[in-house]
Amino acid sequence: MLEADVAIIGGGPGGYVCGIRSAQLGLRTVVIEADRLGGECLNYGCIPSKSLITVSKLVDKIKEAEKFGLRASGVSVDFIQLQKWKSEVVSKLVSGVEGLLRGYHTTVVSGVAEVVSKDRLVVATSQGNEEVLFKNLVIATGTRTSALPGLEFDGDLVISSKEGLELKGAPSRLVIVGGGAIGLEFASMFQKLGSQVTVVEIMDQLLPGSDPEVVRVVQRKLEARGAKVHLKSKVARIAKKSSEAEVEVETPEGRVVITADKVLVSVGRKPRTEKLNLAAIGVQTDPRGYVITNERMQTNVSGVYAIGDVRGPPLLAHKASKEGIVAAECIAGLPSAADWKVVPEAVFCDPEVASVGLTEAKAVEAGYKVKRSRFQFAALGRALSAGEPEGFVKVVSSEESGLVLGVQIVGPEASNLISEAALAIEMGATVDDIALTVHPHPTLPEAIMEASESAAGHPIHQLRT
Repeated sequence: MLEADVAIIGGGPGGYVCGIRSAQLGLRTVVIEADRLGGECLNYGCIPSKSLITVSKLVDKIKEAEKFGLRASGVSVDFIQLQKWKSEVVSKLVSGVEGLLRGYHTTVVSGVAEVVSKDRLVVATSQGNEEVLFKNLVIATGTRTSALPGLEFDGDLVISSKEGLELKGAPSRLVIVGGGAIGLEFASMFQKLGSQVTVVEIMDQLLPGSDPEVVRVVQRKLEARGAKVHLKSKVARIAKKSSEAEVEVETPEGRVVITADKVLVSVGRKPRTEKLNLAAIGVQTDPRGYVITNERMQTNVSGVYAIGDVRGPPLLAHKASKEGIVAAECIAGLPSAADWKVVPEAVFCDPEVASVGLTEAKAVEAGYKVKRSRFQFAALGRALSAGEPEGFVKVVSSEESGLVLGVQIVGPEASNLISEAALAIEMGATVDDIALTVHPHPTLPEAIMEASESAAGHPIHQLRT
């Protein structure tokens, strides 16, 4: 039997970070992982997808290089080598996580955990059952991909994002069911790698919940490259043949039939709690199965905590990591809590989308008198010199105080640019604070400064409106 101050079920970006921080604070820590350390994000999501997206962007750049005076021919993608490189990236990062946990003397157990009582769990390992006696329990089991009735995954024609990242070639015809973040990342990536892409989304816009102005830029780019986008639509039926599928889609204009080599379904995720036996100790979950906690990650059961995706949206790795730190510090007796104002989000489609804080609509809904200011990347020297003029930075602020309420970015390097905006909101910055901050030239972050100058009433590189 292992004895621990903290037992953490799940070794993803929430669990392993919680394990590291717990050990740093002098707690005897056990991390239990059913698959591979790093979780879904590192092994089957964020990292492998961004590896493939990076290559697809490079291929696209080479293909359009002629406009820069660079002529290249015979460009092709060796998917076997590409998959090998992607796997090497993942393996290096997994090894890094293993090394950190080992370096902090955290015990790692490979197997499936089941909670037996408020101080004991059993792990089914390849060598048999192992018991862990704990003082505190952290649930960090994440989520799993949701399937749709009639569109169950078969790993061949109907696939999830996990299988999509393992393909040995770009499907000639790809139907993506779900126009959220994952769906759009795959749409942009495979389109650049040569697939004819169709996106089916049940809501009235792609990236539901995002700023419509931002989403329109992404949709226009997809459609300009030949993609078909069906909004307010759903898959009515799928007929599988030997090597292709006929997908019948109900659209506002009527039913259409699309022939596809692969159908990638990305319609959401469900919490992984069903095998934990949490009911045995009375842990409360919401109607969707997410574990309910307070701002200190505590559940209704003393000594039991939950972090990351298993406690509900937004389902983001960086949020899970921060929550893991909070849980560890609370267990150690520190006055820690999830007291951040905002959590930034990024979607690695083309162009990239990133957002933090309130959108214009949400700010109005919250009762603010809103000022919105935009600066187009087409007017920015660095964006033009990089050949990436699409998109804009939008700053949402209080008209009365100038307080920055939210920032939305669609365009080059949006995922990297959003952190400045997150820091600004976290520190209570006004548009004047950003406008008065000297930004190096020529760089992409100047767009945030320019939009803020406009919000402050003295735009420089655009006319005052």
